[in-house]
Amino acid sequence: MAFFDFAQPAAGPSLSVGSTAQLSVGRTEAMGFAGVEWRVIGLARHDGMRSLREPGRLDRLRALLFGRSPDPRLASPRLEALRRLAVEAWHKGYAVSLLALADFRKAGFTKAQLELLLATISAGRTLRNRRSVS
Repeated sequence: MAFFDFAQPAAGPSLSVGSTAQLSVGRTEAMGFAGVEWRVIGLARHDGMRSLREPGRLDRLRALLFGRSPDPRLASPRLEALRRLAVEAWHKGYAVSLLALADFRKAGFTKAQLELLLATISAGRTLRNRRSVS
């Protein structure tokens, strides 16, 4: 679960070392992301790459045998485009697919938001790797 500390003013988002991601946002929503968008980015950390594809025959069989699992897809097309790009970025870093980038831009996000998203997730990936090595 992600914790968002919006009370701390900062030049940009930062991730603290701890059991949860802490995204401190000091910028206005026009320059960065809204609170709900930061939550989507933080929660995308726990979604697997499998959550990006449509359910196939094996998934339907698994649901029939073991019951349905929650659908990670979001109802809002804008937030879903953000979630898809964030999931790829958490797993692949800067090597996200062109389709995810195109959907992100089509959803109305700016290039500055893309750079902010990738830099924030890169910092979070670095912290996660440091904790797993220590």
